Amino acid sequence: MKYLHTMIRVSDPDATIRFFELLGLREVDRMENEAGRYTLIFLAAPGDEEAQVELTHNWDEKGGYDGGRNFGHLAYRVDNIYETCQRLMDAGVTINRPPRDGHMAFVRTPDNISIELLQDGHLPQQEPWASMPNTGTW
Repeated sequence: MKYLHTMIRVSDPDATIRFFELLGLREVDRMENEAGRYTLIFLAAPGDEEAQVELTHNWDEKGGYDGGRNFGHLAYRVDNIYETCQRLMDAGVTINRPPRDGHMAFVRTPDNISIELLQDGHLPQQEPWASMPNTGTW
């Protein structure tokens, strides 16, 4: 397992980038998703580019975020997402977003913090994961 990033939702990406630049972080990657109507901006400290902060800007969000909704998730890369999810499920953890695509899943901690699991590469789809529905929110 490898730590990847922490995601926070932002209302004003430029202002947030300026804030993090004051702390010494720099933009290392950016992805625009027209269909999903969001932008992902990845920041990291120079020399520590593997530990990133992901800024998620949802284009249609006009009211800002409150109550901690702006904090998104912690992300970890795993060697085998199916085995990891099965181990968690066997221990009683709800798989909120199953790895239907062989690449990404979401679970929650006992305190309801969202954890994203990302497959190192992609695995072929397999059951029961491919047809498993989402449970709750993630």
